[in-house]
Amino acid sequence: MSSAPIFISLVFLTSTFAGALGSILGLGGGVIVIPVLTLGLGVNIRYAIGASIVSVIATSSGAAATYVKDHITNIRVAMLLEVATTIGALCGVLASAFISTQWLYLVFSLILLYSAYSMGKQSRQNRAPLKQGDKWADKLKLHSSYPDLATGKEVHYSVTGVPLGFTLMMGAGVISGLLGIGSGALKVPAMDGAMKLPIKVSSATSNFMIGVTAAASAGAYYMRGDIIPLLAAPVALGVLFGSLFGTRLMMQMPTKKIRQMFVFVLVFIALQMGLKAFGVSIR
Repeated sequence: MSSAPIFISLVFLTSTFAGALGSILGLGGGVIVIPVLTLGLGVNIRYAIGASIVSVIATSSGAAATYVKDHITNIRVAMLLEVATTIGALCGVLASAFISTQWLYLVFSLILLYSAYSMGKQSRQNRAPLKQGDKWADKLKLHSSYPDLATGKEVHYSVTGVPLGFTLMMGAGVISGLLGIGSGALKVPAMDGAMKLPIKVSSATSNFMIGVTAAASAGAYYMRGDIIPLLAAPVALGVLFGSLFGTRLMMQMPTKKIRQMFVFVLVFIALQMGLKAFGVSIR
């Protein structure tokens, strides 16, 4: 009987760390929560995914509200790209019965490795925000600015590559629907690389978007019995506390440091997907 409080405490502490990292990078907490619950604590993967869905909603609720309040989230960009992600996810679900997931895991892994390489290269180049956008960004009024507490300056940026960003978001949605995973690991590189949003804006906007996607699918997981309250509750509370701390931390962090952290996490996820592609169990 004494093991239950210890288990819940471990889940809470792990989820707190996951929530902080997820809110900083715009990934949600599932990237860390699922491997720790399955590998470290022996939780069934179905229940770990169910708890992860709850954690993503908690991360988005805790972090997105703060980022919107602090004028970092680009809501116009989020609403535009959410349309693309939703369309892609629906297509992915429909196609999931006809495509081998083994190849999808491999392709996803390679895409993440390339994204990690591109973001690492940009980190070394210390890219400055664009001064000019494109006609689509002008028409949709996507350009904005945000207060960077790390430098004490108001950073004005222009959005570009809207058609490419929209296409990449559809692809992220397709992969999300096919593999049943969150697409934050693809959303942030798409906004950062294709649309040239600052990494802090990309992370904050991703946090805003992932909650909408997770909330739409949480009901299905609950109806299937994959969400266990005794597990999901400490996960959600831990992630919520962690995300509130992570938002404060992200505001103070240098842009280069956030990009380096994201590259590390992308490589970690890519290795996980690569192992799945070759049939190696990570559960």
